[in-house]
Amino acid sequence: MAARYQKDAISIVSDRKLNTPKRTATIKRETNETRIEISLCLDGSGKSRFSLEVPFLAHMLEQVTHHGFIDMDLRAVGDLHVDAHHTVEDVGIVFGQAVAEALGDKVGIARYGHAYVPLDESLSRVVIDFSGRPGCFWQVEFPCERIGSFDTELFQEFFRGFANGAAATLHVDNLRGQNGHHVAETIFKAFGRALGMASAPDARGLEMLPSTKGLL
Repeated sequence: MAARYQKDAISIVSDRKLNTPKRTATIKRETNETRIEISLCLDGSGKSRFSLEVPFLAHMLEQVTHHGFIDMDLRAVGDLHVDAHHTVEDVGIVFGQAVAEALGDKVGIARYGHAYVPLDESLSRVVIDFSGRPGCFWQVEFPCERIGSFDTELFQEFFRGFANGAAATLHVDNLRGQNGHHVAETIFKAFGRALGMASAPDARGLEMLPSTKGLL
């Protein structure tokens, strides 16, 4: 199902149940700057629904859910009369928190994920580790300051927010690219694929914590 961008509020109901093996979470966060609610399922089919008045971010999040096979409902309201900074950053934070909640104790997951994604002249790489140690290491230089009305500086704020919310280590590198839209799209697609890989169950160690120190 294609993502639908809408300004009216959507009804979000968590499907977390004791009798389902699917890993789900719903997170709500409200500050003086933003009100955000995310409901997601890591074991989904890539369905997404967004109520988010930052259309380019919604377009990029659709790439993440589709390529990571994550189902997501997102509703976000922010102080866009100031700018989109708080909304973009806080969506990243809440997304990360929801992923962390859905992963639970992380027993049985792959923990590490990586992906290279090309789009014409652009090529990006994203590597993620659900290490419990938040960090976003960003090596991206956009060829433009804006994509439409979206400030490209805010992409780093989104990923830093995600890393902090998920307590994950994240490396984001654009290896080449001349078109800003292409650069952004390869980053978000690679992020979706890396996220799907890292959060997936590892059949070789379904009852094991993927750490020799016994804690993540």
